Amino acid sequence: MNAFTVMAALLVSPQPGASDTACPAISPAGVEAQFERFNAAWATQDPDVVTALFTEEPVLLPTLSNVPRTTRESIRDYFVGFLRNRPVGRIDTSSVEIDCRTASRVGTWTVTLTDPASGAARDVAARYSFIYRFEQGDWKIDHLHSSVMPGQ
Repeated sequence: MNAFTVMAALLVSPQPGASDTACPAISPAGVEAQFERFNAAWATQDPDVVTALFTEEPVLLPTLSNVPRTTRESIRDYFVGFLRNRPVGRIDTSSVEIDCRTASRVGTWTVTLTDPASGAARDVAARYSFIYRFEQGDWKIDHLHSSVMPGQ
């Protein structure tokens, strides 16, 4: 076998881990389902359920904290307090882009928070960006940024 034949065989043969580089299928409806999954995780009020939706090396730039969260532990810590407000999200505007192993959704949303002491609910209008990454066989949140709309 000459060097060219060996190289050609290597290029067309499945390589170890080749399935790791395949582009997993996701549609705009699949990206919508990721948000519904996130909202359902909020509804559990369990920070571990919410944290499990994030990648191994995530970034969370949350609405109600000035501290960037870049580990799963720090993300869990944020949600321990945040979930006490029984948040419920509603997408107001959305733009979705899909790439090979990532998908993004950006726009505006309204998050309803309920004061745990008084039971009073208030709506917070905010901007958001979700970046999802396909990791370990599942779509996970790699980056989430949410900030209150100016003037609120």
